[in-house]
Amino acid sequence: MDRGAVNLQAEYPVSSVAREQVRYLNVMGAGCASCVTKIESALRQVPGVEAAEMNFAQRIVSVTGDVRADTLVLAIRDAGYDAESIATDDTSGLDEKEQSDRAHYRRLLRHAWLSLGVGVPMMLYGVLGGDMGVHSRNQQMGWLAVGLLTLGVMAFPGRHFYLGAWKAFRHRSANMDTLIALGTGTAWLYSMVVVLGPDMVPAAARHVYFEATTMIIGLVCLGLALEARARGRTSQAIRRLVGLQPRTARVIRDGIETDIPIVQVRPDDLVRIRPGERIPVDGVVREGRGAVDESMLTGEPMPAEKAAGDPLAAGTINSTGTLILRATRVGRQTTLARIIESVRRAQNSKPPIGRMADRISAWFVPGVMIIAVLTALAWLNFGPVPALALAMVSATTVLIIACPCALGLATPMSVMVGVGKAAEHGILIRNGEALQTASRISTMILDKTGTITRGKPEVTDVVAAEGVTGEQVLALAAGLEQGSEHPLAAAIADYAASRGIRGTEIRDFNAVPGKGLEGVSADGTRLLFGNDRLLEDRGVSAGELAHVGRALAGEAKTPVFLAAGDAVLGVIAVADRLREDSADAVRRLGDAGIRVIMMTGDNMQTARAVAAAVGIDDCFAGVLPEDKEAKVRELQDRGEVVGMTGDGINDAPALARADVGFAIGTGTDIAIESADITLIHGSLHGLADATAISRATLRNIRQNLFGAFVYNTAGIPIAAGVLYPLFGILLSPVIAGAAMALSSFTVVSNAGRLRLYRPRPA
Repeated sequence: MDRGAVNLQAEYPVSSVAREQVRYLNVMGAGCASCVTKIESALRQVPGVEAAEMNFAQRIVSVTGDVRADTLVLAIRDAGYDAESIATDDTSGLDEKEQSDRAHYRRLLRHAWLSLGVGVPMMLYGVLGGDMGVHSRNQQMGWLAVGLLTLGVMAFPGRHFYLGAWKAFRHRSANMDTLIALGTGTAWLYSMVVVLGPDMVPAAARHVYFEATTMIIGLVCLGLALEARARGRTSQAIRRLVGLQPRTARVIRDGIETDIPIVQVRPDDLVRIRPGERIPVDGVVREGRGAVDESMLTGEPMPAEKAAGDPLAAGTINSTGTLILRATRVGRQTTLARIIESVRRAQNSKPPIGRMADRISAWFVPGVMIIAVLTALAWLNFGPVPALALAMVSATTVLIIACPCALGLATPMSVMVGVGKAAEHGILIRNGEALQTASRISTMILDKTGTITRGKPEVTDVVAAEGVTGEQVLALAAGLEQGSEHPLAAAIADYAASRGIRGTEIRDFNAVPGKGLEGVSADGTRLLFGNDRLLEDRGVSAGELAHVGRALAGEAKTPVFLAAGDAVLGVIAVADRLREDSADAVRRLGDAGIRVIMMTGDNMQTARAVAAAVGIDDCFAGVLPEDKEAKVRELQDRGEVVGMTGDGINDAPALARADVGFAIGTGTDIAIESADITLIHGSLHGLADATAISRATLRNIRQNLFGAFVYNTAGIPIAAGVLYPLFGILLSPVIAGAAMALSSFTVVSNAGRLRLYRPRPA
């Protein structure tokens, strides 16, 4: 079997989130955040559905579970909305969604101009002194024509509001469409009563409000169009990632080369990649040599040399040379496809602060309707003449200004941009909860090997006891390490092989977690190879070599003792080079107010030397794998919000226990699957970037929510007329419609500012 076929997953790991059965549906007819709760609730009641989350900004719902797409669509339709399944195997689903969104934007814009084309002349007529009342037969006939024209606006540009309100009514619920339909419908109906039966209304109240109906419909449609356009700009992260994947691949079958769509590539197909081409699927080099630009995965600007047996990942670029690749993972199983899926799922998820907004929105619309009724009653009973007209105007204004669009957009818009921004910096955030919690981290625990260091140790010293040669020490050590998968084992085996030393045959091999190895030589001698704790447990004294071990540890090297029976034969020092940017990244975390702690199974001297080199003051040394989780829990019990960063299997329990687990993308798949956030590039700067982006995103969400709450809570009393008794100010429904449209656009634009955010200086 090719070496790369085995190691590809370890070379390019991503979260297993993408392996779950997830379906995406495009939802039509959802008008506000109150619809979100209803749609999610309907889907969660479908047998087989494990989770359902809707992104109101994208109008996309993700459903986890073993359920057919048509069953989910039916459930959404039963809830009063429409939906269609989105393909995720290739770019077609994204293209279809983009085309649908563009068509929706153009339709809204067309509706806005038609409505405003009717409403603006009427509004100007009134502003310039025209009589908006019905006091003569001619006025009655003229306004009747205007009323019928307004009905046309309601029936065509405004049709979707009334259909949405009717569907909500049939399903015993209320949403944004309900408020707009009630507000504009009330204004039109009152005006038609004035036109058709002026004698039924007091002379002072014979005022028509057709311009309010048309202007509100036009302004709301314009606001929705601007929101849709700005919303499209915030979802470019997925588009850029998808753009890394070529549409076709040159496949060699039966000796014939053919360009075929990428979705038709099968495992074990041979694919030719010419210089300058993107690699279409994950695979292993079968023939050829070349340099491959893997910066989109590793962050390393220098191309990596590739030859037969080396792994290749989809989306990377073949810079030089022609390669023939044997496909190992295709379609949704490629590294790039799974990264895209992780970003898509994270963008669709909600942080706790977003779920709070959804719960509020679910009660908000019914509450507004009650306030509108109370407002009308107050004006009818206590208002001045004409009380009826003032009651109608105030109730309509309350209904229009209180539409909770901005509230529903506040969280998902920011999450979409924040997760996309993180992906641009090589940070995969699994869900919205991790995004929110990362902003509150007070303590960050860093594993040493493979996290602060490169995770590729090298032998630096071989010190033999008196009467023993270094070659003998290496031969026994290499023999013991042949049965181990520990990074130190590979370093020692490679070092011995480079000097032509073969490992001695060892039997009864046994690994002692966190301490070392033991076995039996061919002549029956018990062998130990590990740290000083292993010697202590087995009652073996290091003797004079103990001083050598301490000196090596003081140089940030890891001393490994070799003992035969009760005698220590030698010590081998292994050093793991620091990542070049570890010190800078630790300093950035400290500047952000995060306490950094190093945790390692290594001895205290080595731990302190490494910690000092990167600027860490606190460290836990000699920590066994099973104790790492306990250390995390201990800090949490003190009230700390703990982030844990690791790359190994032994870090998985601690990663799962931490408030936020960060996995180094170059580490093991098990660690990555246990983590909430994956740093694809492997640089610790990703930690500082992730916390900075999460804080910026949460700050943006709070700004949006604050603006939306303040807008609604301050706008409703003003719309109800609290300023009228003091200042004679009564808000116009037209102004309320403009303010409502502007609030949604403001929220979307504020979220869009995150696209300009840079977590660190260039």
